[in-house]
Formats: sequence, structure tokens, C-alpha cells
Amino acid sequence: MRLGVTTFATDLSMPVAELARAAEERGFASLYLPEHTHIPVSRRTPPPMGQDVLPEEYRRTLDPLVALSHAAAVTDRIALGTGILLAAQREPIVTAKAVATLDHLSGGRVVLGVGFGWNVEEAEDHCGPGGFRSRREIAREHVLAMKALWSREVAGFDGRHVTFEPSWSWPKPVSGPPVYLGGAAGPKLFAHIAEYADGWLPIGGGGIRAALPALRAACEKAGREMVRIIPFGTLPTKEKLDHYAGLGIEEVVLGLPGGQADQVLPVLDAYTAFLTS
Repeated sequence: MRLGVTTFATDLSMPVAELARAAEERGFASLYLPEHTHIPVSRRTPPPMGQDVLPEEYRRTLDPLVALSHAAAVTDRIALGTGILLAAQREPIVTAKAVATLDHLSGGRVVLGVGFGWNVEEAEDHCGPGGFRSRREIAREHVLAMKALWSREVAGFDGRHVTFEPSWSWPKPVSGPPVYLGGAAGPKLFAHIAEYADGWLPIGGGGIRAALPALRAACEKAGREMVRIIPFGTLPTKEKLDHYAGLGIEEVVLGLPGGQADQVLPVLDAYTAFLTS
């Protein structure tokens, strides 16, 4: 089983290039970074994990594509993932160019983890009033538009939320890149995955066994084979990883704390015990 890692990269945390190099040297397969463009101070939306106060890292998050370019420059093998990129909040033509450029320069190592977001105010600042309610459909069109630009010599798009005339856009990605959707199990998410994604990033990794029949059924309805599942932000135990392996899961992304190297590297070193388990 391959193991990757994810952490909140901020202006106060261990530099991403140093973390990427350390993870690759220790044998980890991937590094994923999250995204928040900003956090409105109104705080109308409660923290996503039930905290009383939103952790400071949410307000200080680095842009994941820029940060991963630093990781790409100092590594050779580790996959470079967004975990997750808020596709509804990004202009798709510019984002497609940035992702394709990163994939081209890194030799095809980009993995695009995409999510719909939890912060109402943040989504509305990007997408306008009602943007939070529409974010799934906006994200869908943004991803489909980006995939068209990546895969076709001449690509245009005519949707409700995205429209552009037939156009050239290079470089083309080396790897695709694969697109994985993050979120809780449910028919809406699984329908999106079956239509246009390559897999599911279940946050925390709970409830996968129970969700498998519904995800498999959604894939069958769409006329495609079962997609990959990568448990994301998991805190590992041998029993948990054995459970995932028994479900046929081939990669798990482990959660790292934020902070400087003296806080992060001891945890990363402890996780190496699971690389040979």
C-alpha cells in the first residue's frame, strides 16, 4: 500500500519544499495541500470539524498550485496533489493553464483533488449570492471545461456557468491529470464522481465499506468501472490500514500537523513505521 501525506501549508509552517523533500526521502508516495483563498471575518459559517473557534491555519493557507511548484522543483518522484482545490471558486481557463503547467514541469506528477467547499461566505464572495447552493454544479462545469482544455487540440465549452469559444491552450498535461472528488458519501457526490472523476477522497476515511455498494452502483449506471478510493487525512493504525487493504485500497493519505519542522518531522518519522506494514 502506498502512503501519502497532507498538511495545511501556511506562511508560518514548515516550508513546502523542505516537507516534500523529507517525505520523498522517507518513501512517501504523495503530498497533498488544501486551499482557502480567504476566510471572511463574519464567521457566519461554523467551523467544519465542530470546533468552537476556527483554527488559524484556515486563514493562512498558501495557494496549493504555487506551493506545489516549490515541491516539484526539489523532488523527482512524489505525486503532487491538491487536497482539496475549490474548483467552483476558481476561473477555469486560468486554473487549467496553471495545473497543466505544473504537470508539464513536474513530469506528470499532478493529482487534482477537488472539493465543493463548506464556507458559505467564501463561496459567495467568489460565486455571488446563491453561489454556495450552486457550487456543485459550478465545480462540475469548471472541471469539465478544464478537462476539455487539457485533452483537445482545440477546445470550447458552452455551459450555464462556463462559456468560451474554441481555443488553443498549451502545454497539455502529461498525466491527465487524474481528478478525485472529496466529500462525504452520498448520491450527489457519487453521481459527480461517476460522471467526470477518477476517484473518491473520503475525508478521514470513515464509512468506506458501507458506501462501496452505492459508489459501485453509480459507476455501473454511468457505464464505467469502479473508481479508485483514497482515504484522506487519515490518522493511521495498523488495524486501520489493514482494513483498507482488505477493501482493495492501494493508497492512503495520512494527516500531518501544521507547524514548523520540529513539530512535523517527528510525526512524519513515526509514520514511516507504516510504510512496511
